[in-house]
Amino acid sequence: MADILPIIETMEHRWMRAWVGGDLRTLKALTSRNFRLVIGSKPCVILDAKSFLDAAASRFECSSYRFGNVYAHDLSSIAVFATQMDLQATIEGQDFSGQLWLTDVWRKTQVRRKWRMVERVLSRLENNPQIPAAVRALQLWR
Repeated sequence: MADILPIIETMEHRWMRAWVGGDLRTLKALTSRNFRLVIGSKPCVILDAKSFLDAAASRFECSSYRFGNVYAHDLSSIAVFATQMDLQATIEGQDFSGQLWLTDVWRKTQVRRKWRMVERVLSRLENNPQIPAAVRALQLWR
């Protein structure tokens, strides 16, 4: 089985470049009809595919992004991609820039076997430097 990371990372960059460039045709082609964007806020908010694609045209704009260390997990016809991301974006004119944690779920379509993003979760990063070390201490496989 081929390593999924370069495949999904390429799809991620295509998706993000389409958003930054306002290329709604490419963005729509890479996004599943049952896509959900979950923003980890208080309270949590969700956008469906139609709402996100409409907003990406003018009201939820991304001007730049940069991925940090990336992680991908192959689950056959499903792939999970996760990374830290520096994002420059606005939502309805409100600044939504900063360092975020991004988790995306991609699924291969049944007929054409093309990857489509089905879910994206964006949340703020944990800034307490002691948390990663504490979680690593819980790992049984060390």
